[in-house]
Amino acid sequence: MTTNNRHSSSFRDPSGYIFQDQGVIKRAILPLYFKQYEALNASGLFQKLQSAGLLIPHEEVANSNSEIIIQPEQLSFMTYPYEWSFMQYKEAALLTLKIQKFAVEHGFSLKDASAFNVTFHKGRMLFIDTLSFDFYEEGQPWRAYKQFIMHFFGPLLLAKYTGADALKLMSTYLDGIPVDMLAAMLPFKTKLNPFLYTNIHLLAKFENKYSEDYDNTSKVRKLSKRAMLNMIEGLYDYIKKMKLENASEWGNYYDKTNYEDAAFKKKSDIINTWIKNLNVKTLIDVGGNDGTFVRKIDTTLEEALVCDIDNNAVDANYVQLRRSKETNMLPFMLDVLNPSAAIGFNNKERDAFLTRISSYAPDMTMALAVIHHMSLSGNIPFEMSAEFFASFSKHLIIEFPKRNDSWVQRLLNTKGEFKAHFDFYSISNFETAYAQYFDTIEILEIEGSERVMYLLKTKDD
Repeated sequence: MTTNNRHSSSFRDPSGYIFQDQGVIKRAILPLYFKQYEALNASGLFQKLQSAGLLIPHEEVANSNSEIIIQPEQLSFMTYPYEWSFMQYKEAALLTLKIQKFAVEHGFSLKDASAFNVTFHKGRMLFIDTLSFDFYEEGQPWRAYKQFIMHFFGPLLLAKYTGADALKLMSTYLDGIPVDMLAAMLPFKTKLNPFLYTNIHLLAKFENKYSEDYDNTSKVRKLSKRAMLNMIEGLYDYIKKMKLENASEWGNYYDKTNYEDAAFKKKSDIINTWIKNLNVKTLIDVGGNDGTFVRKIDTTLEEALVCDIDNNAVDANYVQLRRSKETNMLPFMLDVLNPSAAIGFNNKERDAFLTRISSYAPDMTMALAVIHHMSLSGNIPFEMSAEFFASFSKHLIIEFPKRNDSWVQRLLNTKGEFKAHFDFYSISNFETAYAQYFDTIEILEIEGSERVMYLLKTKDD
């Protein structure tokens, strides 16, 4: 019965699979994994990892000779590795290493180290694949070592040396970026670093020489538990120190914006009033930068998704929420001109952003100072952006910068001889286009600025 409801992404692990039961995600454990599951419970490892906030909590809801059913804590919104900022990706890598170290010390080991085993939940990264553990065998190398390099260490190194956009390669390489590709893309100086040479370049040479998986080849020497723990600690220490140095245009947007203090406060007050009047509990802020305006909302939200195209902005948001221990904000990367697509086998392994956000169905969508970027940078007609927002929004707060706004003028001036083509960018054309998909509740000018705030409601079908 459960097989018919198997999730389209859950087919790789013979130990079990996840499925949906009346809207609730559950996991079926097959007899192949009974021995490990029972040992993990008896050892207390599951409970310890869950108590430490490292592994998603679950409860057993059925047990038979043919399958065991567990029900994990439900995730509100799934994000994928190619939607994480550099700092989020780092946390996911460090989390995986923490779990592997803890598991080895308790007689177990991760049998796979996919970045897709991790997601962002309640303010932090969380390991969500309960069946990734196997028994540790003395002297055996870490079976998932190469996978960790391909899914975590390699992508982080590429981001460090070439920019955070390198992390988006994970949307193409769902099984991890190939080691030989990593070695070829990294700068020559990484060969001079003994740690990087061993974990990237030597690994690539070894793989090419034997044409087999590094962790499965008979050429690999025995590895003591102490040596394995040293390797894990070495990776952990190196990754923990990794930083991005590249600046970005939008990462400090609110330090450079043309708002006067009074106008900035007026905008925040307008948002607060509308959020309160509609009793909003969940929202998504598209182009939300570092979460500034969401944090200024003075009513209690159950959850706020805050996405932006800029890695530095999302990093700043993430660092702030980790410091303040916020649990109701979920930052992630999103290019509104190219939202994450449905990918993987049959294009069903990883859901598209629009599928996930439509299912999430936020009470409110906010699009503050983003429409001019969509229209003038992306050449997106107003009708198309209206259709985009209407596809997942119940209510929409959207800010329209008029043509005299300094940011609009900057974008128009980049158009050169084609500037006249963008005469369509006007408040009247915007209102006409959005009226096809939305009813207007209220329109308010932000005094002291060239910006107008709209509160819209999606038209009923």
